[in-house]
Amino acid sequence: MTDKTHQRDVIIMAALPHVVFDGWTLDALKRGARDEGLDESVVDILFPQGPRAAVRHWLGLADRQMLADIAKADLDAMRIRDRIAFLVRTRLERWTAHREAVRRALALSVMPGFAEDGLRAGYSTVHAMWRAAGDRATDYNFYTKRGLLAAVYSSTLLVWLEDHSEGCADTWAFLDRRIADVMKVPKVQAKIKEVVSGLPNPLRILRRARRRAA
Repeated sequence: MTDKTHQRDVIIMAALPHVVFDGWTLDALKRGARDEGLDESVVDILFPQGPRAAVRHWLGLADRQMLADIAKADLDAMRIRDRIAFLVRTRLERWTAHREAVRRALALSVMPGFAEDGLRAGYSTVHAMWRAAGDRATDYNFYTKRGLLAAVYSSTLLVWLEDHSEGCADTWAFLDRRIADVMKVPKVQAKIKEVVSGLPNPLRILRRARRRAA
């Protein structure tokens, strides 16, 4: 990790309490810098795109911290569905104390000029999760898995932001249900392939029709 990356990490973490009141703004970032004994001018150097760069960096930091948090977990001993649930839960639980900052970042990420960053960050997160879960797919399953997990993660994130149950129990129950639904997809696809394989080949039908017409 470079010195600048570390400095960005430090400022972001120090700024989070201020984001609750000031939003993802230069003021919040500069207050965070001052809290760490840094000159506020360093914010302009480290985040030349301002809040946009700060949010982008924070989302990357969250991915790095997620991977660090699971480093000692025995993922190989878990079923794939349990690995994914564990990863999503680990990703969110670290930020329970900063849900308002997450909410404000989410609102910012869908605004014009920020949407592309939000999509890229979302892809990076689900890609990191699948890689951590042991997925090494390179065929069409690569994109299917990431698309499905993106839907699971984003919907769980929205539930988590509004969850006031003890220990976010409602969120984790929702997550388990969503993953259970996703696990049915391969079975449905296999059933469709089985049905389709039993249907007449349309090319053969066309050839026969042409021969009869001739």
